[in-house]
Amino acid sequence: MSRTGQLIPSQQKLAEKLTVLNDRAMGMLTRIYNIKKACGDVKSKPAFLSDKNLEGAIKFIVRKFPHVDSKNNYWTMPFVQSQLQQVNNIKGEIMKQLSLYYFTFVDVMDFKDHVSELLTTMDACNVHFDITTNYDLTKGYLDLIISYVSLMLLLARIDDRKAVLGLYNYAHDLTHGKVDQNFARLGQMILDYEQPLKKLQEEFTPHSKLVACALLSLHQVYPRRNLPAEQWRQAQMLSLVSAPGQMLNPAQSETMPCEYLSVETMEKWIIFGFLLCHGQLTQSDSAVQLWRLALSGNYVITLFRDEVLYIHKTVEGVFEGIKGYSKRVTETKECANYAVVNAGPFHRERRAFLRTALKELVMILADQPGLLGPKALFVFMGLSFARDEVLWLLRHSENPAPKLNKRPNPVDYEDRQLPELLYYMEELRGLLRKYNQVMQRYYVQYLNGFDSIVLNNLVQNLSVCPEDESIIMSSFVNTMNGLSVKQVEEGEIFDFRGMRLDWFRLQAYTSVSRAQLVLRENPDLARLMNTITFHTYMVDSLDEMAKETSDLSNFCFYGRLFEQYFQWCLETPSQMRYSISFPLICSHFMNCTHEICPEEVVKPMLSYKQNLRTAGGSTRERKSQDTSFCDRQSKRHHIGDRSLSQANFFLDEMAKEAKNIITSICDEQCKLGDQLLPKNAAKTISIAIERKRNQNKAKKLPQEPDKPGRESMRRSRTDVTSMDKLYLMLTELCSAINYTPSIQVWEHTFAPREYLTQHLESRFTKALVGMVMYNPDSGEIAKPSELLNSVEAYMGVLQTIENYVHLDITRVFNNVLLQQTQPQDSHGDKTITALYTNWYLEVLLRRVSTGQIMFSPNRHAFVNVGVDPNQVAVNAEEFSDISELRSLAELLGPYGMKFLNESLMWHISSQVAELKKLVTQNKDVLTTLRTHFDKPALMAEHFNRLRDVDNVLKRVTIVGVILSFKTLAQEALNDVLKKRIPFLMSSIIDFQKHFPETPENNMVRVEIVNEMASAAGLPCDVDPALCAALRVQKSENPDDDYKIACLLMVFIAVSLPMLSLDSQSSFRADLEGHTNNIHCLAKAVNSIAAAMFTIYGKGRVTIEERLKEFLALASSSLLKLGQETDKLALRSRESVYLLLDQIVRESPFLTMDLLESCFPYALLRNSYHAVLRQDNRM
Repeated sequence: MSRTGQLIPSQQKLAEKLTVLNDRAMGMLTRIYNIKKACGDVKSKPAFLSDKNLEGAIKFIVRKFPHVDSKNNYWTMPFVQSQLQQVNNIKGEIMKQLSLYYFTFVDVMDFKDHVSELLTTMDACNVHFDITTNYDLTKGYLDLIISYVSLMLLLARIDDRKAVLGLYNYAHDLTHGKVDQNFARLGQMILDYEQPLKKLQEEFTPHSKLVACALLSLHQVYPRRNLPAEQWRQAQMLSLVSAPGQMLNPAQSETMPCEYLSVETMEKWIIFGFLLCHGQLTQSDSAVQLWRLALSGNYVITLFRDEVLYIHKTVEGVFEGIKGYSKRVTETKECANYAVVNAGPFHRERRAFLRTALKELVMILADQPGLLGPKALFVFMGLSFARDEVLWLLRHSENPAPKLNKRPNPVDYEDRQLPELLYYMEELRGLLRKYNQVMQRYYVQYLNGFDSIVLNNLVQNLSVCPEDESIIMSSFVNTMNGLSVKQVEEGEIFDFRGMRLDWFRLQAYTSVSRAQLVLRENPDLARLMNTITFHTYMVDSLDEMAKETSDLSNFCFYGRLFEQYFQWCLETPSQMRYSISFPLICSHFMNCTHEICPEEVVKPMLSYKQNLRTAGGSTRERKSQDTSFCDRQSKRHHIGDRSLSQANFFLDEMAKEAKNIITSICDEQCKLGDQLLPKNAAKTISIAIERKRNQNKAKKLPQEPDKPGRESMRRSRTDVTSMDKLYLMLTELCSAINYTPSIQVWEHTFAPREYLTQHLESRFTKALVGMVMYNPDSGEIAKPSELLNSVEAYMGVLQTIENYVHLDITRVFNNVLLQQTQPQDSHGDKTITALYTNWYLEVLLRRVSTGQIMFSPNRHAFVNVGVDPNQVAVNAEEFSDISELRSLAELLGPYGMKFLNESLMWHISSQVAELKKLVTQNKDVLTTLRTHFDKPALMAEHFNRLRDVDNVLKRVTIVGVILSFKTLAQEALNDVLKKRIPFLMSSIIDFQKHFPETPENNMVRVEIVNEMASAAGLPCDVDPALCAALRVQKSENPDDDYKIACLLMVFIAVSLPMLSLDSQSSFRADLEGHTNNIHCLAKAVNSIAAAMFTIYGKGRVTIEERLKEFLALASSSLLKLGQETDKLALRSRESVYLLLDQIVRESPFLTMDLLESCFPYALLRNSYHAVLRQDNRM
């Protein structure tokens, strides 16, 4: 105000106030929206609002609202006091929980006052609005009006607003003895806005002239922005190649900022503006045209987020109460019918056009990113057009059309190709980020070398230029003249916000009445400054521009639709590659938050880290909050957590789908791999033999089965197999996963490839265990060679994934296969190592003791004897021959084979423990036998006193069988390692061979070397695994242990003749073994003696001495068989004699010379002849 009382427009700070109030409006909308959602949900609203005990009091307060204070006469009535006593009891809790609600309403009232004051000031200044000239001023003015209207409409939708305000005020009165100072005005505001549109119409009656001025300026912009797709195609909208000769020319427009202005925003301006100032519809044909066009394109319009307004129903309700508006009501109904029927196809065609146009833009700009400079306007136009179409589809799909005479086509509201449009939007955003510096260099030169010169010339040619305006425009020129490319190269941060705010101020100064420099009379200046403003955005605020034109944070509030479109995307192979756009959109969600509503940003107490799999991301700790409003709101409407959970869900589902496709391919490849197994050749061979045998006969010959590889032969390129479809889907989905290495969502980093890696690891683990096909009930299990074949086929498919996505499949193999070499994986589940170890111990080796399976040194395998191999449940040779055990060694690896050996040793140690018990029971007798082996009569007498002789022999045989299997497994492991790591194996062999057993190198060092050699599958004189297993049984008295070990060897030696009584002890020359596996005693004796005397004795010398003693006792005992006359005792005598030869051959500590000194070699030779003749007779 001047001293004379006149309003000075330049001092009203219109630009600053519009900026502040528009920002404040978004914050107030956010807070009111959250209050509405909280009060609309029983779980999140304050508990006492749903308390049955307070129901009467709340109804009474609502009925008497706004007269809510304890001093009124009717509050002293007994029945009223009884109802309100409950409120008095919890008044502190009420004030605590409702304070944020209450003061949010107070803030709304203050905001309303400020808006009314500003609108009145602008009326007094007689501001002229024109969207094509003073764009920022007009847009700021219209945005403020729409935000204000939306706020009051949302306020009226809060059902519990009277209860909240009344309860708080009454609790305040009880606590402080007086009502809150704001309550009177606040209560009146609530009453006034019971019918918000009616009240708003009254409020805007004085402002209708300015509102109409601003809206009518849209007549130059809105109609050409709302064209059908066919006209876009004819005009080749957004095409960079329509005029090749002008491709490098900068995209220009006289209304630069209007080209990317949201159509939805303009429609809200038109609908709400003319709804409040409806008198203009009777005064201007342009207003009617804008009005009808806006009503014909939608049947719902967004108030805020997912809160919408049914336009036609609302307009009809307002106009029906106005006299003389029947024609407008009829017009509205016609527009409603038109919108319901035609708007869907209209926007469907526009989305189809934009998919093609944006795809072309992406391909050209990705190939020639330098075009981003001159054609940046096209990029932001395309993003804005696409964003409008996406948001239109969202709000119309979620909110059903009103029931009118005509029904919409549901197909128009289900766009299964929407992911493609979203993908190209994200591609353009990505190009803007990637080539940010390219655009900076271009527009810095543009501002410095062209805009500054043109603006300087234009300012100098102005007929009128006041001092203040001249200073501002001179500052523009100076700012642009100070720019250089060097600043971009040095990474200097640009900031033109002050320059843009000055232009906003200048618009306000030059658009009021009685301004010396009138902007509408200088349209060239306005157009140039609007263009310069756009250029400055390209230098310092690309992210802000991208947010303004392509923000899709509204998806956060349409969760059902968001997930539905994602599922449709995964179900459609041609759309799979665009599925990555969904987690990328989750990074937009934080754009809809506001600093005035921090509860949407603060994390709740519940740890999200438990449910989120991120790679390289940071997870902030949640802080406890006492404010119940913040807690409840953050749990229900917390934007940050929602963005994280949605991104995690989408990436997880994409990885799962890729995993399922890969699994299907792997299963198919495993089936094809099975066809190449040798066993499948038997059928082909038998058919070939049959055809050769019957080729000259008239008998119908059997048809030859399809050979492996037949599936790859095609008659036509058009033949599409299921594998082709799977590979197509895999290619598309992997393209999406490989689109970006990381996605930033609210300070978290998501790595899509890590999701796929984890799912592949999990699936590969399950597949490995599943392919074992172990059935504990029947004892069935897959042959190791067949499993290895399937695993190699599976791994072959997984290796091809590297062709589609940048994954380290080797890491997957290492993680999974290394876990499979342990008894349990990282989840505690059984592995193939545990399953095969259990099967060989509990199934195969247990069945050996039944007499149906024997170990054949000749075949290096366990074989079935006495039964038809086709009739047994387990064909031992198919699981224990060298090829199968080599396959097992490849599957389990050295670690798995070590676990297998340790398990075998555990079983041996338990048998040895039982043998020691038997020795202890016969200790005295064995001591006598040990010292009198040269006295046959005394030996025979004391031998008869021995107990459990058969038990000893049986247990030692079991130990021998286990050791024989261990030897086969070690040989197989050695073969595999020599093939895989020949140089390392040669070093290990050399080290073992040349490591001297000298006093300096004690037994501990020797045992360490043996452990290394044993882990590589090399044979050792002393088994380190057996030593480790038996060392556990070592007692505190080493002398007793040593004596028990000596007596055990005596017990075995003197018991050998008893084997001749068993008919199954006969030697089979074809298998080089005894039917009852007593030939395994040789390995048991040598291994047990070596291990026990290593532990209890003094090394190799002790072992040799005790084995010599054993050989003397055994030969003495066996020679007595020559004096036997009982035929039963003689039937297997020669076969038992051979045990001595086998013991010596197996032993690294005994020699044949030593044997011949104890046992005649001629007797051994005759025994070999005898068993061979007997075998030939059989």
